[in-house]
Amino acid sequence: MTDQLTVSVLGTGIMGAAMARNLARAGHTVRVWNRSRDKAEPLAADGAHVADSPEEAVRGADAVLTMLYDGPAALDVMRRAAPGLRAGTAWVQSTTAGVDAVADLAAFAHEHGLVFFDAPVLGTRQPAEAGLLLVLAAGPAAARDAVTPVFDAVGSRTVWTGEDGAAGSATRLKLVANSWVLAATNAVGEALALAKALGVDPDGFFDAIAGGPLLGYLRAKAGLIRDGALTPAQFAVTTAAKDARLIVEAAEANGVRLDVAAAGAERLARAAAQGHGDEDMAAAYFASFDETTSDAGGATSDAEDKTSD
Repeated sequence: MTDQLTVSVLGTGIMGAAMARNLARAGHTVRVWNRSRDKAEPLAADGAHVADSPEEAVRGADAVLTMLYDGPAALDVMRRAAPGLRAGTAWVQSTTAGVDAVADLAAFAHEHGLVFFDAPVLGTRQPAEAGLLLVLAAGPAAARDAVTPVFDAVGSRTVWTGEDGAAGSATRLKLVANSWVLAATNAVGEALALAKALGVDPDGFFDAIAGGPLLGYLRAKAGLIRDGALTPAQFAVTTAAKDARLIVEAAEANGVRLDVAAAGAERLARAAAQGHGDEDMAAAYFASFDETTSDAGGATSDAEDKTSD
């Protein structure tokens, strides 16, 4: 197979759109489909063909990349694509689907003769747009040359976790990594909420912990909250809530209680219910407040309110 491929990207949200653009910039023929066509249309300016259906998008493709909401969504779309699939096509499944769902997706791949790669990615909007995602991948070594050009176009590095995509080793690693990211993000929101409640200037808090290893991440997420820059989302609240739920479910299925992760999932779900679902996951900050009775907008001291509602 040559380095120039025909790649179908199913799902063109924050991550999928960025990945499709980078595939096109790398010289690949790109076909895209999204349930809401308006999210796919802008990719035509990057040279992608916007398909009317998943079946049309995958017909004749060398590789199919799915970046959808969750496992059931990925399976539903691939079932709709089935008449256009051909045996031997590589399926790069990058949706954060959860451990149980990977088995169902791999079974579909086997049924249709697809070469299945469990390939979630680490990174949010900015690294996705820059082609600097970290690809976590599991799949047969003999077929990796077929997907290496895809991974090279969307990521800066690929970490191979195994040869059997159906085992979900890449998804398992993704859930572990995301558990840390979500815990850190929820902690940022709680720290700013407590600072507001106690009348503490957040800048004083930053000065007090200067030099710590998490300060850069803390400042970045706190800045989104304080500056009212939660849209466009780097990683949306609704997606983070879904991932948090998958993390808790995976732990429970293996006899492990993750109390902090469960509480984090609840905070994210509450923020989504308050209307912040499409905002950056840092908007979990608002879950600290009853927005119907109190002003949750001020994340800074009274002297300087940088947050806009």
